[in-house]
Order: sequence, then C-alpha cells, then structure tokens
Amino acid sequence: MRTRFLRDLTLLLLCGVIGIPTFAQTKPRARDLGVPFDGAPGPLNAITDVAGVEVGHSTIISGEGKLVVGKGPVRTGVTAILPRGKQPSSFVFAGWFSLNGNGEMTGTTWVEESGFLEGPVMITNTHSVGVVRDAVIQWRVKLAPPDQSGYWWSLPVVAETYDGYLNDINGFHVKPQHTFEALDSAKPGSVIEGSVGGGTGMTCNGFKGGIGTSSRVLDKKDGGYTVGVLVQCNYGGRYNLRIAGVPVGREVKEDAASAMSAERANADVGSIIIVVATDAPLVAHQLKRIARRAALGLGRDGSIASNGSGDIFIAFSTANPGAADEKGPVNVTMLPNEKMTPLFQATVQATEEAIVNAMVAAETMVGADNHKVIGLPHNQLREILKEYNRLAK
Repeated sequence: MRTRFLRDLTLLLLCGVIGIPTFAQTKPRARDLGVPFDGAPGPLNAITDVAGVEVGHSTIISGEGKLVVGKGPVRTGVTAILPRGKQPSSFVFAGWFSLNGNGEMTGTTWVEESGFLEGPVMITNTHSVGVVRDAVIQWRVKLAPPDQSGYWWSLPVVAETYDGYLNDINGFHVKPQHTFEALDSAKPGSVIEGSVGGGTGMTCNGFKGGIGTSSRVLDKKDGGYTVGVLVQCNYGGRYNLRIAGVPVGREVKEDAASAMSAERANADVGSIIIVVATDAPLVAHQLKRIARRAALGLGRDGSIASNGSGDIFIAFSTANPGAADEKGPVNVTMLPNEKMTPLFQATVQATEEAIVNAMVAAETMVGADNHKVIGLPHNQLREILKEYNRLAK
C-alpha cells in the first residue's frame, strides 16, 4: 500500500502537480499526548494566533531507493511565513540573532541595518536558498508595483536547514514554482506540522523533525499580547533530547531507535530556524532581544548549539503598520523595556513547545539510499513521562 502511494504520488508530480496539497491538521500534538508545558497558548497554539500572520507550504516527495543525484529520492520543500499576509508593502519591525552560525539566513544584514523586515520569511533546504530567494523577488514583482522610491528592490529573508540524509539535496529539485506555491497557499488559521514544506526531509534529535509551531497569550495585566513561534528543526543528537525536563532521548528503548545507527542518532549536528512573531509594539532592538530568548527555549529541549549546527532566529512585530512610510515623520508606539519580561517568558515557552510539536507530528520517513528516520514513538514518550511523574494526563 505504501509503495503504491509513493508510486502514484511520483506520477502526479511528474505530470505537473506542484507539491502536495495542504490539508487540515489531524495528527495529535504534544499536549494531546500529555506533555506538560507552562503558559497559556492562543486558540490555535500557533504562530498564526498573531493576527495577520499567514503560513504556507510546498512539499515535494517522490521516488524511493538508491540515491541518483538529479533523480531522487526527493524529500524536501519550502515554507513561507508572511507577517502581514499578502499585502504588497508589508514592512514590520524586526531583529535577528545567530546562536551558532553554521547556517544561512539571507537578508539579515539589511534587517540589522534598517530595523525592518519587508515581505516573507522563507525556509527551505541548504542548497535551495538561492532559487527560493530569487523566486520571492519574482513573486514580489508580479504581486505589486515598485516601492515608493520607484525601484524594484528586494533583499528577501530565506533560511535553511540540511536535509541531505533523506533528500537528493544536490539534485536541486526545489524550483521557483514551489516557492510560488508556498507563498500563494499561505493562509491564517491552523498550521500543518511535521514533515511538510521546508521541514519535509529534516531530522531532529535523532528522530524525524520538521515544522512545528506554538503560541502564548500574556495576561491582561501584562498587555494581553500574543507571541507565536514557528520552527524548522533539524538539530541535535538523541542523547541530549529532553522533553518537559525528562531525558527522553536516553530513555527510548533501543528497538525503537534501531532504524538509525547509534552514532548517527547521537551526532549533534544539523540546524534549527526559529521565527518569532508578536503583536506587542516593539521596535528593532527590542525584537533582537526577543530573538535571543528563543535560544533558552531551544536549550530546554536539550540543544547545546553544537559546532555543526546553524541556530538562527528572527523576530518581528505586526504593530506599528505605518512605521516605514517614506512620507514621514511617523509616530511609533513602543513598549517600555521594563514591560518586556513577560514577552521573554512567552518566547521561551512557545519555542520549547513548537520543537516538541514538530517531533510529535513528524512520522517515520524512508528516503535516499533507503535511509530511515523514525518518528518519536508516542506511546514510549507517554510511558517515559509517566515514569518521571511528568505526564499531564
């Protein structure tokens, strides 16, 4: 049955069907399994709880068996995060941070210099950053007229993690149309997690990784603001994995871990991209402070930001929609620094949960050269949490 599915799927892709349709999320999430987390999530427990934010994916899966560069197997894709939806001009205050720089996020020098993010944040595989970047510019030119200065000018933000264990990464299977599909399919509402979009072929802590998301809503006394996080996780060795403070990676039974060698599963390499969104009125330097806090959520799940890991984060605020108006001067609302601590806490909490959501949603995948990466075993996770008195239900 599974072989037939892959064969039929391959035929659809070869016949011109772009990517794989995105359906409503039906898989359990970490909280459904009884994983305890701190903080109050938004209605969707997703980055799209921040009003205006939209997310889209293009997923490319074809072929099986021996790797033939240029032919597959293919396990990759593109994910798009749009801060203000598909508005032609979508400037938002933003800040970025590199915990460890063995990775790439284009456009960040201008984010640092200007304090603004214009347009989407895109995530794909390491060797497809260039084609996605160029396609974003094509999409921008098609969507809207030149900017207020009359120039067609853009420095897109495109980030990556490496999926070469499961994917024919040197076959360059991501094409401009996959970028267009991710952008055009972006929508508010629930976000599909796991092996989807840019996260299709990713591995996390020795298990299947991918896309995950979560959110937190602050108390009214703290402003009632929302913080949402989306991750593409592809980092870490199994031995270091901690969930809800429990050393889950060390406790998983060997029969469940046998799909990958112990050496491979415990190799602390790979990367993670973290995108933080908020509706709190923050300016660029404050958003850089927010981006730094994502590292603490990552650490809660056991990351040590190893030498081989690209751990790169970007944060933006959807407040102050007119701040980039070139007719200026403009009035900007800014939350005092003394009021930011609850936002820091929300960022840490949502990052921690988004990573676990990605791993819970990602299912076992077989890819290039029949490499197999198992999904985090749900039943074992519950049993381990129960043994440590950390199971919520």
